[in-house]
Parts: sequence; structure tokens; C-alpha cells
Amino acid sequence: MRKIQDTSVENKKVIFRVGVDVSIEDGHAKEKFKIETIKEATDYLMNKKAKVALMTWLGRPKGERDMKFSVSQIKDDVENILGYKIIFVSDCIGEKVAEAMDKLKDGEIALLENVRFYPGEGDVETGKEYDEEFAKKLAENFDIFVNDAFSQSHRNQASIAGIPKFIPSYAGLLMQKEVSEMEKIKNDFARPAVAIIGGAKIETKLPVIKFFEEKYDYILVGGKIANEALDQKTQFSEKVILPFDFVDDPVKSDFASDHGASRLDIGPETLKKFKEIISSAKTIVWNGPTGKFEEEKYAVSSNEILKSVLASGAYTVVGGGETLEILEKNNAMDRISFVSTGGGAMLEYLAGGKMPGVLCLMD
Repeated sequence: MRKIQDTSVENKKVIFRVGVDVSIEDGHAKEKFKIETIKEATDYLMNKKAKVALMTWLGRPKGERDMKFSVSQIKDDVENILGYKIIFVSDCIGEKVAEAMDKLKDGEIALLENVRFYPGEGDVETGKEYDEEFAKKLAENFDIFVNDAFSQSHRNQASIAGIPKFIPSYAGLLMQKEVSEMEKIKNDFARPAVAIIGGAKIETKLPVIKFFEEKYDYILVGGKIANEALDQKTQFSEKVILPFDFVDDPVKSDFASDHGASRLDIGPETLKKFKEIISSAKTIVWNGPTGKFEEEKYAVSSNEILKSVLASGAYTVVGGGETLEILEKNNAMDRISFVSTGGGAMLEYLAGGKMPGVLCLMD
């Protein structure tokens, strides 16, 4: 993988692709973690006297200029966290960008408008491919492309995989760390190795469960995907531990089984079994809550599992937005060996899926 350290960025105009697709609350970034993770590479570029423009998605504006998704909303948060004066640019292509880059002073960084305002970016949800001409326009005001958006690099879109076709492209410091950690938990881990997989969307989680079945000692499955696996009578090896008791709620919800009982959290006996396995682990990978953690009474297992993970002393990698919320609520972010910015990207990488944003950085 071509690394940012392998080239000179001095006085070069750098399009710095970042994954700060954060939730907005009262005009500010709800979570700061994703912005904090790009500071190291930002400092590197600024110390090397590069002229830097940040590019990201924000929400799903569906190829239209919908100001509910304007990146301008996170300008102050980016400025406060990165420690540089941020110049917001109300476009991501064309003359406005060219002028802003020419006017940048020392200690200033451009923040470009949401690249998803343009249909040429492509849309993975609808299957619309990106427009190569749009990718060329994104690249034309810059000398170098640096990608630190691991969390979005499983998407084949213009600002991820298109720009590298037109200008020299390199992996940022965060991207390098993410890929290194993914390789470590795939190929260079200590045993016993335990994967904890929860959340929803069984179709996206099944491939990674199958991957861990082949490599790890135990796979502990909770959340909605566990309910779906039970209802669909999905067959796994004995390494996969599905819940065998639940915390129920009389009101049927999207966690409901075909028997009419709502299984909103794994039960005490399942939790006890999970904790026993976790206690002896040397490697733990965790992606997804084991219950409907948004409601405190169904967050018991996720919180208890976190305590067990921290007490185990195992090398632990955690990813997925909901799992990060559990860490943040428990002030545990800095007690985890590595916290990945990727949820879907992490699953895709581990399951051996295509990572267009990583492949285009390879020699």
C-alpha cells in the first residue's frame, strides 16, 4: 500500500479524504471520535507544509444540495478538535475550490462541501455507479490524494476509488493503522480468540461469522441477528454460541420472534456463558451490541460484556458505530487496544469482501 510517508507533500495541494460522517445534533457533531482520529495525519500534512482540503460525506442527501446535510455544520467542531483555522468552501469542485486553495494561509485548512451533493459521486444504496468525469473534476484542483476514510473505503464511489485514477494517491496514517489491525486479527492473533457479533442485518454479518468460524475459537452472537438466526434455523458449527435465554418484553417489536415474544436482550444464563468464555480470551473482536441497548433496561448484556472484555486483559479490537456508543457511555474508549472507525468496512474487510478504497492505493 502506498503510504503518505513515501512522497513529498511540501507545498502540494492535498485532497485529504476523511470519514467524518457524524450525526448532527443542534448544529454540532454528536460524536467527536471520528474527527479526533484524523488529527495525527492532519498534523503530519500541516507540519510538512502541505495545502490541505478535507473532503467527506455527511448523511445521505441523495445527490441533491440539501442543506440539512451541509458539512458547514461541523466546521467549528473540526476547528476545535484539529486545532487549525478551518475555511469552509461551499463546493467540492470547480472555481470556488481552486480559489480557496490558492488563498490558503499557513495554519489554515479548507473544508469542502458534502461530496454527496453531486449524483456523480455514486450511490451504493441504489447501485448507481460513480461518474468518472465527476471524479476527474474532484481531482483537478489538487496534486495528491490522501485517503484516511477506512470506514467508507468499502464503497466504490468517486471520492474514494475514482480520484486515484487521476492523481497520485496514498494511504493516510489512520488508514495504515486500520489495515494493519485488520490483518492482525485475521492472521496474527493469540488464542483463545473470541469474536462477539451483534446488532442487526444478518445478511451483512453472516459472512464475517463464517470467517471467524474458520479462524477463531468462539463466536458469541447476540442482538437482532441472533434472533434472526434462530428463527431461520441457520446452521453453525459448535464454535458459534447463540442465546439460549432472553429478556422478554410483552410488546412485540422488531426484535420479535415468530412465537410472539420480544427478545430485546440476551438472558442471564446466556450472559453468564458469554462472560466465562470472554474471561479466558487472549484476543477479542467485537462488532455490534447484544441487545437493544438504546433502552437502558436492554443494555444490560452489552454493558456487562464490556466489563468482562476490559477485565480479560485480552488484545481487543472494537468496531461499529453502536458498539462505539457503548464504549463512550462507559468512558472506555481509551481502555480498548484498538477502536476501529469502520463498522461495515471492518466486516467487509474481515469477510474478504472488496475494498475499492484500499485496492486503489496498492502498487
